[in-house]
Amino acid sequence: MPRPIRASIDLEALRHNYLLARQRAGSARALAVVKANAYGHGIGRAIQALGGVADGFALLDLDEARALREAGITKPIALLEGFFEPADLSDVQALGLTPAIHSEAQLVMLERAALAGPVDVLVKINTGMNRLGFTADTFAPALARLKAVPAVRGITLMTHFAHADDEVGVAGQLARFRQISAGLDYPVSLANSAALLRFPEAAGQVVRPGIMLYGGSPMPDLHSADELGLRPVMTLTSEIIGVQEIAAGERVGYGGTFEASGPTRVGVVACGYADGYPRHCDTGTPVLVNGVRTRLVGRVSMDMVTVDLTPLQQAGVAVGFGSEVTLWGRASSGVELSIDEVAQAAGTVGYELMCALAQRVPVAVAVDGGA
Repeated sequence: MPRPIRASIDLEALRHNYLLARQRAGSARALAVVKANAYGHGIGRAIQALGGVADGFALLDLDEARALREAGITKPIALLEGFFEPADLSDVQALGLTPAIHSEAQLVMLERAALAGPVDVLVKINTGMNRLGFTADTFAPALARLKAVPAVRGITLMTHFAHADDEVGVAGQLARFRQISAGLDYPVSLANSAALLRFPEAAGQVVRPGIMLYGGSPMPDLHSADELGLRPVMTLTSEIIGVQEIAAGERVGYGGTFEASGPTRVGVVACGYADGYPRHCDTGTPVLVNGVRTRLVGRVSMDMVTVDLTPLQQAGVAVGFGSEVTLWGRASSGVELSIDEVAQAAGTVGYELMCALAQRVPVAVAVDGGA
């Protein structure tokens, strides 16, 4: 049989999270962000869950956009980084995509293209994140040139917030956006997940929920996913494949970074950094064994991690070879372990864990909303 590690995707949870985002959006349309293979969940599965309810989709790659159209999706699809070469524009037009225009180079390509039909665009304004977008000085001339392109039909103005998930908030960037776009009557797209949940004044006409769709909190330092009403979509599970009884003073794993303070029962789990589990997780990282919360002990190896089985002994829960281990998500007992907790233990964010799931890990759709 194959290694027991597996990931399951809860489509009902994904749908629930999207509908929560749309509820928070009010009258705005909510484009489900499915970039990066739906944050590692599988774009086909995301479409299965959201194709009938989402107002539209947002992603980066032409191939993913084409897959959506081939799956029968007729709703708007935004390309958040736009196009990268002139040849892309024929596909953009043929597939009915809405590209972001954020640079002089893209503007020139659009001006020179002989498009057979109309195209809607998102014009990105740099309000302080300083990644992509036209500045206060370059926006007005760029907009005038776009309006002069015969193929350009609808125009939506957009920006991206750098601090929607922390104490700084969006007020400064929102004021800058309003100043730059003053006097213009175009739809606007401003809010990502964090802004949508925290700053209703930034909703505009189009919102772009991403991480919240997949059950991760966009602001774990402020509110947990559970507090926000979000459900985990991805569950990563494996099993105990070995048990060691060690004495006080004995050490576990590479470098012996964990030393037992007393007699300790250690479980070995078939999951490691080659599966996408973060190597930076250290002793104390939470994990569920048979639905009971315990901790990692020692370093994460390529194919294995080791866990403390003492809490299960104390709880009178039987454990041994084949016992269920939930690395993140929802255990079969219904107990949940947030991916954000694991990410924080690794010094990273839940986004990275979702997207880093290794190709060798089998992925399946959860049955009846369970793991």
